[in-house]
Amino acid sequence: MATNWTDAQINEIVQSVLSQMKKEPVQPAASWDATQYNGRKLIGIFADMNDAINAANEGYKAVRSMSLANREKIITEIRKLTRAEAPVMAALGVAETKMGRVEHKIAKHNLIADKTPGTEDITPTVKTGDHGLTLTEMAPFGVVGAIAPSTNPSETVICNSIGMIVAGNGVVFNPHPNAIATSNYAVDLVNRASAAAGGPQILVASVIKPTLDTANVMYKNPLIRLLVCTGGPGVVKAVLSSGKKAIGAGAGNPPVIVDDTADIPKAAKDIIDGCTFDNNLPCIAEKEVFAFANIADELIANMLKNGCYLLTREQADRLADIVITKSTDKDGKVKSAVSRDCVGRDAKVLLEKIGVHVGDEIRCAIAEVPFEHPFVQTELMMPILGIVRVQNIDQAIDLAVKAEHGNRHTAHMHSKNIDNLTRFARAVETTIFVKNAPSYAGIGFGGEGHTTFTIAGPTGEGLTSGKSFTRSRRCVMVDNFRIV
Repeated sequence: MATNWTDAQINEIVQSVLSQMKKEPVQPAASWDATQYNGRKLIGIFADMNDAINAANEGYKAVRSMSLANREKIITEIRKLTRAEAPVMAALGVAETKMGRVEHKIAKHNLIADKTPGTEDITPTVKTGDHGLTLTEMAPFGVVGAIAPSTNPSETVICNSIGMIVAGNGVVFNPHPNAIATSNYAVDLVNRASAAAGGPQILVASVIKPTLDTANVMYKNPLIRLLVCTGGPGVVKAVLSSGKKAIGAGAGNPPVIVDDTADIPKAAKDIIDGCTFDNNLPCIAEKEVFAFANIADELIANMLKNGCYLLTREQADRLADIVITKSTDKDGKVKSAVSRDCVGRDAKVLLEKIGVHVGDEIRCAIAEVPFEHPFVQTELMMPILGIVRVQNIDQAIDLAVKAEHGNRHTAHMHSKNIDNLTRFARAVETTIFVKNAPSYAGIGFGGEGHTTFTIAGPTGEGLTSGKSFTRSRRCVMVDNFRIV
């Protein structure tokens, strides 16, 4: 699927991106120039959100009048440019946000190019009977207002753009403030693809400085007919409270159960491969493990063979105090939050914070901890994995469901026992349930099915695609056009 880039090639790309961005970002990412890249002005980037919305509306008018075949030409060009420029966007994303791994972000961009559905996703249905024919078609909303995250910025912008354009919409983005340059590069890529394929010069738009104020403008603008949010609980809540049709892709804390029928060496490798993919930034990634006690030692031993460092309980507690910050609000209540300085960082970097120095071969920190530990209860989005011993499937399911916190996002299980697999799937009720594979199989990377980076559990759309961004329209012809 993806090009196999060597370490030397990746390093060269990273250094090139840093040079083009003038210097390594010691300053906040939001202060980067989000209107140009390497002296080239980015297309579709505006100082004012209302201007961005108006431009996206003009793009909507143009794409709405295009045939599906011409929309597909735009999508084909987006795929082409995404593959070609995946290394640049990957390096730019890591340099700007300081999160993730370049080689994994390259793979994610190639995944988007290969497995995001095109116009084949927009399928009309026909019903005929004694009283004639009814045709139901999937129509665009108009202009979609989209919130993009910092964890998968360009990936989300491009994946969402493909689906929304497939549906015939125009799009305006309010990127995360810590990933403006990367997000706006992706907006520019989509517009370049549109122009190259004979579409409008500006089909998707964004702003130079996204803020809560620009988001509020987007929520309230009458041209915005659909809101799509990929982000944390706060911004999802704001979108769902807007009074408009909204699709919300919220947080998760995916548990993994490993029972005593599993292929333990494979389970260990799969879990660590999934947990460490892009340093655990994807919301689908394994966040905590519940292992049967009679195989836990074997599982941990095999994890150590796959690039893990086993923390002592004392080390785990010290690291937890660093990666989770505490503050006191005005009412004197203590609040906990995941440290932004630790999200998506390499395991090596995180371990250095507690005085543990390891080589690059270490990609995950693991620790055997009690159920109440922050490594189990908190979605860290870091290559840190808490492991809890359980006595049987009943205890495993009970604790795993509690640890998932009712997000109904993603869960995983390694087992050859069909009854156990079925019981957990029914109990946890997640949008994605991955069996005997790394978590990323759930979005089509090494597994079947399409990909997306907007997984709408709270609003029920699941793995979004073009049809998610459409509205159903019915046309009825009574007593005619049925030829049987």
